[in-house]
Amino acid sequence: MSRMITVHLRYEIDADKIAEFREYGRRWIRLVDRLGGTHHGYFLPSEGDSDEAFALFTFPSLADYERYRLASTDDPECVEAYRYAVETKCIRRYERRFLAPVFE
Repeated sequence: MSRMITVHLRYEIDADKIAEFREYGRRWIRLVDRLGGTHHGYFLPSEGDSDEAFALFTFPSLADYERYRLASTDDPECVEAYRYAVETKCIRRYERRFLAPVFE
């Protein structure tokens, strides 16, 4: 039995480039959904730390996530979204965690 997996990303972003990071997030929400996942959104700074953002997305299984990762390396829109982040330097670093979600 495969278990659903949620990916939690914690980003350290450039606080002066929140608009660029927002655009990066908008691109990836659609791409994750198109490549088999369910994106739960990006969460930008509001109060508190101004350089920390988060994202959550779920795949039916770890194997599905791995297929997404592989597909995203060759997908032109994914490559372009990654290039955008590199060029704008809106992301300083990120951490990825895998979680087992509990839904009703």
